[in-house]
Amino acid sequence: MQANGTGGQEPEPQMSCRNGESSSSVAGAVHSNGLMPSANNGLPSTESTEPDSSVKKKKRLSQSDEDVIRLIGQHLHGLGLNQTVDLLMQESGCRLEHPAATKFRNHVMEGEWEKAESDLNELKALMHSPSAVVRMKFLLLQQKYLEYLEDGKVLEALQVLRAELTPLKYNTERIHILSGYLMCSNSDDLRAKAEWEGKGTASRSKLLDKLQTYLPPSVMLPPRRLQTLLRQAVELQRDRCLYHNTKLDSGLDSVSLLIDHVCSRKQFPCYTQQILTEHCNEVWFCKFSNDGTKLASGSKDTTVIIWQVDPDTHLLKQLKTLEGHAYGVSYLAWSPDDTYLIACGPDDCSELWLWNIQTGELRTKMSQSHEDSLTSVAWNPDGKRFVTGGQRGQFYQCDLDGNLLDSWEGVRVQCLWCLNDGRTVLASDTHQRIRGYNFEDLTDRNIVQEDHPVMSFTVSKNGRLALLNVATQGVHLWDLQDRVLVRKYQGVTQGFYTIHSCFGGYNEDFIASGSEDHKVYIWHKRSELPIAELTGHTRTVNCVSWNPVLPGLMASASDDGTIRVWGPAPFLDSQEPEGLTGMNLLD
Repeated sequence: MQANGTGGQEPEPQMSCRNGESSSSVAGAVHSNGLMPSANNGLPSTESTEPDSSVKKKKRLSQSDEDVIRLIGQHLHGLGLNQTVDLLMQESGCRLEHPAATKFRNHVMEGEWEKAESDLNELKALMHSPSAVVRMKFLLLQQKYLEYLEDGKVLEALQVLRAELTPLKYNTERIHILSGYLMCSNSDDLRAKAEWEGKGTASRSKLLDKLQTYLPPSVMLPPRRLQTLLRQAVELQRDRCLYHNTKLDSGLDSVSLLIDHVCSRKQFPCYTQQILTEHCNEVWFCKFSNDGTKLASGSKDTTVIIWQVDPDTHLLKQLKTLEGHAYGVSYLAWSPDDTYLIACGPDDCSELWLWNIQTGELRTKMSQSHEDSLTSVAWNPDGKRFVTGGQRGQFYQCDLDGNLLDSWEGVRVQCLWCLNDGRTVLASDTHQRIRGYNFEDLTDRNIVQEDHPVMSFTVSKNGRLALLNVATQGVHLWDLQDRVLVRKYQGVTQGFYTIHSCFGGYNEDFIASGSEDHKVYIWHKRSELPIAELTGHTRTVNCVSWNPVLPGLMASASDDGTIRVWGPAPFLDSQEPEGLTGMNLLD
């Protein structure tokens, strides 16, 4: 590639202007900001052509204008529109990059390593950190060494290693790795072990990308800089979109750059898709399986119903009913592989049931003592153990057969969660806090302290955030790592009922909770004010579960005896049909 419109050492070729006349050479002194000393940049004047003061002189380009021109030029060059780039640089008086950088680029892409090393001396004076020359030279010699090896020139490669790379006294560990490549049996073996594309345009382009990081952008633009800026703009718009709930390609081909990114509210799960009425009493809990294919619901009517999610319509169909829970079912937990489901009862329940969902058989009915209260449960990530407990002071770790493995005395458990490390169990207790317990070394520590009782909590997939329903306070978001309260969400009515909220949506960007005012509230994780209030239930909404695989599917369980399944508007291109309960969307 030749310098595009750059002055300095080499004369510019004759360019063809838009009016068809040959332009003169623009070679000459280059100003420090990269502009040519051109009065009008070759643009035709729209004013009078009389040679007097009525002719307006073209203003000097601002730094931002110059940057934009260079970015456009770089993008056009990447598309192979080199003549257009030459004309753009000539008319604007800008230069795409420093002439020394152009020479360096050409020599690297042509594999002329001695000339490229020589170019470094000229570039050294233009760098913010001249010491970077050693690192750049190391990268050049590494490429040279690998190309010699691929070509079977073992002696030449060995010479580079001993006489050029080693004397640099830089990255000795890497030199030892490079020396090991001498033992590669063939070029395929070399490329595999070195994780290298091989001699050619691809590897040299990657090399240039690394080398560019040591050069100021005024000398050589970062690679594909315009695409990077556009991608960042698109990502920022998505992050600021309150209703963005789908995975989109990180590339630019899947979006339009001509309009801002906006998600329709009607694509959000705020509309009632189904009302499930098979329970005949209050529905206390519901939870989607980890693979998103099933929903389990527990009721005061002493049954657990397993619902199958249709993969195409996303509608739910009753699959099986699990019976025999004498105290009702107030909490459910799927095993990590969704093979088993554990059901717990209310405060006066001393039993828990472990069901095999695939066969519908009861594997374990566990009860240590009639005095126990087993109201909460959480699976260890290994799927072979679980912890359970209640407010009467029980806190057990058990195996799949209900055998007691460990116990922790004196902890009045309200809610439980096992972290991904496989060792730490989080438990909220009657002291308005969440503590971390390690059953292996029998240590515990305080993590969250609230001023009011923690009625329930759940943890994000990455284990960083905890979502708490706090009595009389509502929904709070805590950072478990920094142990700080991040946000208090407004709107929900929370007294002393146990209400279970959840993370949900694509990338868990949203939070949903039931409420004692009969509504479901949805917030964007970053916003304290709700973005939607869902109506339809006629009594307290006890639990909300967001499908972990289908971000447009959510379910809520209520004391009104129903489960509502929420999804996008069924008529996206029309008005909401009369009588369709569902949403009050808030800006």
